[in-house]
Amino acid sequence: MTDPGYATSALAAVRQDGRVVWRNATGVAELATGAPADPRGSFRIGSATKPFVATTLLQLVGEHRLDLDDRLECLLPGVVPNSTAITVRQLLNHTSGVADYTQDQAFDFRRPQWLDGGRFRHYGLQDLVDIANRYPSAFPPGQDWQYSNTNYILIGMIIEKLTGHSWNEEVTRRIIRPLGLTGTRMPGDSPLLPGRYAHGYYKADTGPVDVTLFNPSMAGPSGAGVSTTADLTAFLDALLGGRLLRPAELAAMRQTTANGEGRSYGLGLQRLDTPCGSFWGHAGGIPGYSTMMLGSADGRREFAASTTVYDAPDDAANAAWNKVIETALCGARPAAAGTDLARTAP
Repeated sequence: MTDPGYATSALAAVRQDGRVVWRNATGVAELATGAPADPRGSFRIGSATKPFVATTLLQLVGEHRLDLDDRLECLLPGVVPNSTAITVRQLLNHTSGVADYTQDQAFDFRRPQWLDGGRFRHYGLQDLVDIANRYPSAFPPGQDWQYSNTNYILIGMIIEKLTGHSWNEEVTRRIIRPLGLTGTRMPGDSPLLPGRYAHGYYKADTGPVDVTLFNPSMAGPSGAGVSTTADLTAFLDALLGGRLLRPAELAAMRQTTANGEGRSYGLGLQRLDTPCGSFWGHAGGIPGYSTMMLGSADGRREFAASTTVYDAPDDAANAAWNKVIETALCGARPAAAGTDLARTAP
């Protein structure tokens, strides 16, 4: 995956029956030093944060603190247009129609304004919702599917209102700490990554720009997480194995929508159909980093990978990515005709 120049590093791990059976890395952790990438290193997981947040919310559902069909207006009055018609379920599965705040140019990491200082700006959850509200709704609630990071900002706000704790604290208390995920963080404003990590880069006309450090509040509960490949597979092992949610909530999490591309999207989980069956997880993208984590429905086999994406993928990079995913999940069998496992990230 690094040979074609698509990424400066790639890390991956496979867990089988509760044990990491393979973990490896290729490429370099930093261009300036040429130090090799560490397979145990941490990285930004982007939207792979969403299953952690969705699981926390679904635990609250299981505790009867709210219902999936509760209206947003009853929880956060007047927070966005159409709040009286939007349900919690529609936020989780991206059928709410709420505008995505990341379409605003303030979040275009290729712009000099972001690179030169905008990346260290603090955003509160309400700040991000206010930016989203500058844009029209994509469609009436429940009428279509469109991925919107604002949905999970709102989920984070609901968690905070119901628990009296920040979304970060609640995810840590309910998931990270009980599972012993020592390499996982849900940061607030800190731009730092813990331990060893691979740097992320943006390919500019003048050469590579290091975009490793930025204030993750720009992503919040939609994508601020930091983790490792081993921790992501352990999380999926616990989630899909039924140790984090009751059967009813786990079943709801796997219920996909009937709308467009959402036919493979549940409540914070994506389904990927492969020649050896369906797997559940989530992709993630954030400046400098691309993540994928997937697990079998029975919780027996999990895979997680991170690439520090440097350039737009070409055919060789896509072929390499497809081979990594399918070999990790299915073994060394040939891909079915027309299968494109690289096209999974939202």
